[in-house]
Amino acid sequence: METKSKFTMIDEPFICDVCGREVKPLGYTARDHCPYCLSSKHVDINPGDRAEKCHGTLKPIAIEPSKKGTHKIVYKCLKCGMQKKNIAAKDDNFDLILKIMSNPVSFNQK
Repeated sequence: METKSKFTMIDEPFICDVCGREVKPLGYTARDHCPYCLSSKHVDINPGDRAEKCHGTLKPIAIEPSKKGTHKIVYKCLKCGMQKKNIAAKDDNFDLILKIMSNPVSFNQK
């Protein structure tokens, strides 16, 4: 039986482990990545639950356009290799999104 993903709303400020910049709360949904370097941290099993023990860096490896006019950032964990997608936020570094779009990494590349 398929279960629906659970979402826990956590929108707290944090310091990015990759670029060191202070990241402010998003305000309209949970912030799950740095808007400057687009990196994230592998801390969730379900969005916002902070139950994942890996805590590896999630590197943005590709961008997927969506039908709603937004973009999905495709991540690969540098520690465990897990891949996941997150919706890009309105204040994300669009120049970096374009750069990643022009140089996508294969989903299976290490």
